[in-house]
Amino acid sequence: MRMTVRLDLPRESGSVPAVRRLLRCALADLDLNQDAGADLEIAITEACANVIDHATGAESFEVHVEVADNHCAIDVRDHGDGFDPETIDAPGEDAERGRGLFLIRALAENVRMQSAPRHGSLIHFEKSFA
Repeated sequence: MRMTVRLDLPRESGSVPAVRRLLRCALADLDLNQDAGADLEIAITEACANVIDHATGAESFEVHVEVADNHCAIDVRDHGDGFDPETIDAPGEDAERGRGLFLIRALAENVRMQSAPRHGSLIHFEKSFA
């Protein structure tokens, strides 16, 4: 079975738990690995929270989730000001913020980021289910 969901959401904090619940329900309906699902929930939460916090100029953002029996792929896209992924520094030990992209890289596979000034950003990540 394959499930694909594409959402266009307002850039507001209430969108984050809605996306997380949708992902959780999709994974539960397909009876997929709970540990991998928990990793994906954290990753999608961080990706969406980054849009809420940093996508200046964007009123909305898009989330595309594709789930199959052994794989999940997620895209989070905004049309904000963009950023340079190469300039993102690792957060310090005492930092209370700034861990989102590093968590996504640690919890997901095939992580790709694209961004261009005044054209927005895309973060893509995947997870395989063993």
